[in-house]
Order: sequence, then structure tokens, then C-alpha cells
Amino acid sequence: MVKIRKMRRGEADSLGVVMYSAIHEGARLYTVAQRTAWLPTPNSGAAWAKRLEAQTVWVALSDTSPVGFITLAKGGYIDFAYVHGRAQGQGVFSTLLAALQDEARASALPRLWTHASLMAEPAFAAHGFHVTERETVTRADQMLARAKMKKVLT
Repeated sequence: MVKIRKMRRGEADSLGVVMYSAIHEGARLYTVAQRTAWLPTPNSGAAWAKRLEAQTVWVALSDTSPVGFITLAKGGYIDFAYVHGRAQGQGVFSTLLAALQDEARASALPRLWTHASLMAEPAFAAHGFHVTERETVTRADQMLARAKMKKVLT
């Protein structure tokens, strides 16, 4: 069972490792070249910490180690939603999203939206998000498909 809490100062680098693991060790619907172009090394450092600190970040812990995180930026945008490769398929995403949605509803946000990777799209869809647009983005020399998705909150 995971515990959910808000991100603590100094934790950004460990969340960069979670993101890297999710992309490189989790479900693989992108080629090795695409995953390497997307995130060649774990995010770390001051700029990464500043980006996370500008958002509300929930962290999923197994024992004391982060195994997932999700962020809420202005306008109801879910900027990051990642689960460590070894923790995927165990309900971590659902638990993180529930915490985010509770706060979004309490803040009277009318909707949530995200750019979901091919791996994340089914998880978001299972929680009531629907595709509003299909996109392809370029990272380094690689093309990556993704979906813009939204959910109206009631």
C-alpha cells in the first residue's frame, strides 16, 4: 500500500529518477530511440526543482521511497504523472489522481487536462478523461505521439 503526501523541499531529484524509470523501465510503447530522446537522463538540479515547486505535487511512497508523483499546474493542467517502472499496475496512479482530483474539486476547478503519452492515455481514460486532440511532438530527432485529454469536474 502506498502513502500519498505533498512533495517536500529537496525531493525533486528523486522524482526525476521516478520519471526516468517510468519512461525507460515501465510499459514500452515507444522505441528505445524515442524514450532516449524524450528523457536521456533523469531530471535534476535547480531548474527541475523550480519547475516542480511552481506546481502542486503529490508523491506516492512505498515505505519511504517515492514510487510515483503527479502535478497540478495553473488552469487545471496535469503537467507530470509518472509511476516508477517497478510500481506500475499496482494502483499508484489511481491513488495519486484521486488526491489531485479531491483538491481540484475543493478549489472549484471546472476541468483537468493533460498531454498524455501512449502509456498514460489508458490510465487517464479509465478515470473519465477523453481525448480532445492527437498530437505528435519532436524530441531531439524523434517523433512521439501523444493525446491531449480533458475531464470536466462535477
